[in-house]
Amino acid sequence: MKTDVTDALIVVDVQNCFLPGGSLGVEEGDQVIPVINRLVPLFEHKVYTRDWHPPDHVSFAAESPEYHDLSWPPHCVQNTEGAEFSTALDVVPDALVVSKGDDPDREAYSGFQASGIDLAAELRGRGVERVFVTGLATDYCVRATALDAKKAGFEVVLVRDAVRGVAPETTKRALAELDQDGVDSTISEEIQPGDMVGSR
Repeated sequence: MKTDVTDALIVVDVQNCFLPGGSLGVEEGDQVIPVINRLVPLFEHKVYTRDWHPPDHVSFAAESPEYHDLSWPPHCVQNTEGAEFSTALDVVPDALVVSKGDDPDREAYSGFQASGIDLAAELRGRGVERVFVTGLATDYCVRATALDAKKAGFEVVLVRDAVRGVAPETTKRALAELDQDGVDSTISEEIQPGDMVGSR
């Protein structure tokens, strides 16, 4: 599978809070980083999404006790170390950084739900037709981003060795849903640079 100038790499939420030891750490979440770093040079277009929550975000358990079973501990609070991308992640200067979940009253798992930017329109404006989705976590923000990309009309490829999930059962369900909705999948070793990509 070769990349070309109509492809984009989407890196979902590789932030300190979601890495082992973080407030909402994903087991083995740090293992996606070297895989993603190997992929970055193969793509003309790179998108990095991040949770960027205000301190009183509705998803935090303390702020919405009536929905406690669907809530999270405080995480990725704006301008804190936990919200920063991992220092081990290769975030290139020309990448598009998309912040989501910055409305205190609205949850936003998908990078396509970000306020302040229409990600689908931005990608189309850059000539993108296919997106490769990586990052954290498979069963939440990766799933939502991939499904929304598909709904927006993009070809979508999940890079299986560049994602990790929160829990085995929800990850299994998410992968089945993505497959049912027409999201393709591959592993990083099968992705090669096309003639017009990866020379920089």
